[in-house]
Amino acid sequence: MKLAAIDIGSNAARLLITEVIKDDQGKERFNKLNLVRVPLRLGFDVFENQTISPQKEEHIIKTIRAYRALIDVYGVQHYKACATSAMRDASNGAAIIEHIKKDTGIEIEIISGDQEASFIYENHIAENLDKDQSYLYIDVGGGSTELTYFNEGKLAFKHSFNIGTIRLLKNQVSDTHWEEMKDSIRQFTKGAKTVTCIGSGGNINKVFSMSKKKDGKPLPLELLKDYHRELSSFSVPERMRLYNLREDRADVIVPALSIYINVMRWSDSKEIFVPKIGLADGLVHILYEEIKTQVQNIKSRS
Repeated sequence: MKLAAIDIGSNAARLLITEVIKDDQGKERFNKLNLVRVPLRLGFDVFENQTISPQKEEHIIKTIRAYRALIDVYGVQHYKACATSAMRDASNGAAIIEHIKKDTGIEIEIISGDQEASFIYENHIAENLDKDQSYLYIDVGGGSTELTYFNEGKLAFKHSFNIGTIRLLKNQVSDTHWEEMKDSIRQFTKGAKTVTCIGSGGNINKVFSMSKKKDGKPLPLELLKDYHRELSSFSVPERMRLYNLREDRADVIVPALSIYINVMRWSDSKEIFVPKIGLADGLVHILYEEIKTQVQNIKSRS
């Protein structure tokens, strides 16, 4: 079965195409067939002007048209499409979603921050980890940061904070926002012996790649601090040249690191795992579960 997920974020839009197959034991495996990322950068419009410009709207529609074509060419049977922080905040977000539907046939749901947090942990990474420890998912985007906390194998807390990389670049994050995040983290991790962080998002993936760590090995907090100091000392063009970064990564990677570092400090966490999962992966898992439920309901009625 081929499934697709579209994630329209504040910095980029992603299309993930996945094939779900069952192995000899009947266990499902999710094989990534393609991942396409387009740096739409909607947050630069929305977080300053509260609206998406006609030029950006045209770019969104062209992107979704291309995604529609790929979905058809791959023979995808089902898809799920969501938009997050920038589209949530845009005064014309709903109108653009309607325009996209008329033009491409793709239905996009604008999801809340809490839904976004839920969808990300649908990847079930924590289920494979030590139940005696506590785990904190940190997903940093352009417009918001989603935190999801597991204690003793159970979901204990999930919340979305309007602290994102583009908001930080646009000076849209106040001390009050930071204090709210800090107080929440300290409150829900209070009493935990050890909190291990799990990071998602393009920036932490890039830092992991730069670190040359082996897959499955965590990044120490001190290493993130070193990267933050190092990258902060260069201009965006210098970061592009020295670290071979795209412009749309070079400008947001420093504010992203500041978010990860603060969350880890406030949760008293010493390391972060980077399993290279994100919202699109979570959407595919949710979609597959929905389809399984529908099939079971049909069988039970027949």
